[in-house]
Amino acid sequence: MSESVNKANNKACLNIGGQAIIEGVMMRAPGQLAMAVRQQNGVIVVRKEPIKIDHSSLFKKPFFRGMVGLYDSLVLGIKALNFSAQHAGLDDEKPLSKRETVLSLVIGLGVGILLFLFLPLWLTNLMKAVFPLIEESFLVFNLVDGLIRVVFFVAYIAIISRMKDIQRVFQYHGAEHKSIFAYEEGLELTVENARKMSRFHPRCGTSFLLIVMIVAIFVFSLIPKDSAFVIKFGSRIVFLPVIAGISYEVLKLSGRLRRNPIVAFLMAPGLWLQRLTTREPDDSQLEVALVSIKTALVEEQLQMDGVDYV
Repeated sequence: MSESVNKANNKACLNIGGQAIIEGVMMRAPGQLAMAVRQQNGVIVVRKEPIKIDHSSLFKKPFFRGMVGLYDSLVLGIKALNFSAQHAGLDDEKPLSKRETVLSLVIGLGVGILLFLFLPLWLTNLMKAVFPLIEESFLVFNLVDGLIRVVFFVAYIAIISRMKDIQRVFQYHGAEHKSIFAYEEGLELTVENARKMSRFHPRCGTSFLLIVMIVAIFVFSLIPKDSAFVIKFGSRIVFLPVIAGISYEVLKLSGRLRRNPIVAFLMAPGLWLQRLTTREPDDSQLEVALVSIKTALVEEQLQMDGVDYV
């Protein structure tokens, strides 16, 4: 099976994305989703399911596909975390209902809006009294607002990265990247090959979030300078889909041109930030990531020792 996947790699490389989950990895191919989790008994449990793709030409076009993709990723991410919680030894965890899934999504977005939109804007507004230039120049206003947002984001990542459970998730994050790199390089999908790959990937969600914050500085500059605080805050929420669409295209372009020295220089901050959000995985974690990516890549069921399908 590895040989067939490797041959496919040499012909054409599909756009593969992923996410670290509890004791596992979720991988997503264009039409297939796979989740692999190692249970406490050592067995890797896998779920594979097709992804319902909207074939509307509008949602395939640049900019619009980023907005749809962001929403889709949030929903699938919660679904994958729910699956991993059930199979990673958290016996008390029960599957989330649709209502609970929606509630989790709403709460997560609410906390994100409060922490990364409202508070930076509020603090920047307060600083106008101390630094008149912030009030005089709306570009400076948005630069300060954006800088505070980045500081909050880095501080948040740095704090949670010290938690033991999160460190294991970050190891699986590193395993996800290494496995995707092995696939993109056309190598046979083995632990030995994946181990040699970098854990820093230009299409990582961490890099995407940093791009979002940079793009937001310029997009928010379109809001009239003399607008009331409520208008500025509300406009930031309204512009989120626009920023997501632009940032998605920038991320895809950086992935295709990652060997270009200019692009590599511009994307370096996102890769540096991945030093916080990824850790070097062990071989058992790489094995889980490889099972996940192989499952996402092939239609036929994998036949492996120590793998259960649910």
